[in-house]
Amino acid sequence: MNLRPLLPCFDALYKRYTRRDLVVTDPLLFLYRFDTPGDREIVGLLAASLAYGRVTQINKSVAAVLEEMGSSPRRFVAGTSKERLTEIFGRFKHRFTTGRELAEMLFGMRHVLEIYGSLRACMATALGSNSETIIPGLSFLVDEIRHGGGVDAYNSLLPSPAGGSACKRLNLFLRWMVRKDDVDPGGWEEISPSMLVIPLDTHMYRLGCALGMTQRRQADMKTALEITNAFKTILPHDPVRYDFALTRLGICSDLDAARFVATCHAAAQTECLW
Repeated sequence: MNLRPLLPCFDALYKRYTRRDLVVTDPLLFLYRFDTPGDREIVGLLAASLAYGRVTQINKSVAAVLEEMGSSPRRFVAGTSKERLTEIFGRFKHRFTTGRELAEMLFGMRHVLEIYGSLRACMATALGSNSETIIPGLSFLVDEIRHGGGVDAYNSLLPSPAGGSACKRLNLFLRWMVRKDDVDPGGWEEISPSMLVIPLDTHMYRLGCALGMTQRRQADMKTALEITNAFKTILPHDPVRYDFALTRLGICSDLDAARFVATCHAAAQTECLW
């Protein structure tokens, strides 16, 4: 499907639902507490990494970790040993994520801060002038965190883009940090939103299929890039602009995914008739 006739549909959805008052239970709420990019990037990666399962449990888990971190999550991560992290979070459990996995990720972030100064700077190291997407930087950041945290096996918080995973939670984190509007707080102004990849979950995959953005049968990284490239045909400088609004489909009581898709198909048909 040619997405250009759908631009008014997407823009109307964005204007109506990209509002901070609709970020009611989204873990993105935790980022609003912190003004400095140094703290925000730590909180963002933590909140996005734990963003699976029931929303109430996600927020409970994120809040429990942040309570241990105090007023500056960056200072906490930079100044806490792996042994102490393991002690503090030894009993932590979020669905199938263990305290050991959390301690590994946090200590891996400490390694990145010591070497590069920030998570953003670490990513930027692997982003060349010819990088079309943020994936090379994301892969490098994950590898550095895994290496620094002593991760030599599976860790539920650190999927690798190189392994083909859609990395929905990591791409969500990047959306929060790179974009800036009424919902996304930003902080990484040096990285262009044009490089972002859509945070692909089952909901977005089904929507992409329904709108003809992909015919792939797996919700993996290749599919995420295919859907992102479809959005780039109408918004090359900001392909994930509509992500938050589209995820409200089925959440907001006055917003129905099937009705939105039908509206899009009608708009496309009208364009054909012209």
